[in-house]
This record gives sequence, C-alpha cells and structure tokens, in this order.
Amino acid sequence: MFDSILVVCAGNICRSPTAEYVLKDKLSNTRIDVSSAGLTALEGKPADSVAQELASEHGIDMGPHKGRQLNSSLVAQNSLILVMEQRHVQDLCARYPEARGKTFLLGKWLGDKEVPDPYRQSREAFEHVFELIDSACSAWQKYL
Repeated sequence: MFDSILVVCAGNICRSPTAEYVLKDKLSNTRIDVSSAGLTALEGKPADSVAQELASEHGIDMGPHKGRQLNSSLVAQNSLILVMEQRHVQDLCARYPEARGKTFLLGKWLGDKEVPDPYRQSREAFEHVFELIDSACSAWQKYL
C-alpha cells in the first residue's frame, strides 16, 4: 500500500499539478498524501491559468499550487512517483537511483501512454491532457 504519491513533470505548472489535484480529488476518502514537483520547476509559480480553469470546470481548485523543484528529500519521502513521459523516468532515475522501482508513468495502466506537455499551446491541447490525466488517475485508483 502506498501512503504518499509524488507526481512529476518538467516545469510543475501544467501536468503534474493537474494530476496532483485530480488524484487528491479521487483519493479524498483515503489517507494517501499526494504532492507534485518538477524536474526543471518554475519554482513558486502558480499552476498555468488554462490548467486551473479546466480543473475548476471539473470542481477542482488548483489555486494553492506553487511550483517546486524535485529533490532527493521528496524522492525519499514518497512511496510512489508518477511521471508524464518515459524520458522523465530516465532523467529522474539517473539523478536519483533510489527512485528506481517506485517510479512509473502516470499512463502505465493506459498502455504506458505518455502525457504530452500542453505548455503554451491551445486550450484544446490542455483539454486533451486533462482527459488523459483524469483517465490515468482513474486507472491508478484500483491499485492505490
């Protein structure tokens, strides 16, 4: 059983905060702690406004989010790490070998589907990413 989940992407303002808050919503009746960070985080920045708007339309408030950089302490204190792309698995495990074995694609249960970065793209790109993240989080629920 996992007691803490860290969701990781690049900048920690689009995909990982969306997945963090979607997972928090889906796991609200559990004691699992969910947080997020970025491999190249825009530290202290709020979630992207389009990502926040979409989440809000689904009843999820991402207002409290502030971007933060991934570090060894976050890797150590989380029992599961979910990333958006295969290269994130490789980058993260190269930097933090101790993360190997507990780092997986968010889209693992969707045929190892990657979640593309919608940063500075159209609202449609963000909608596509939100749907992917929501489906992937639902797929993870039965394993958590």
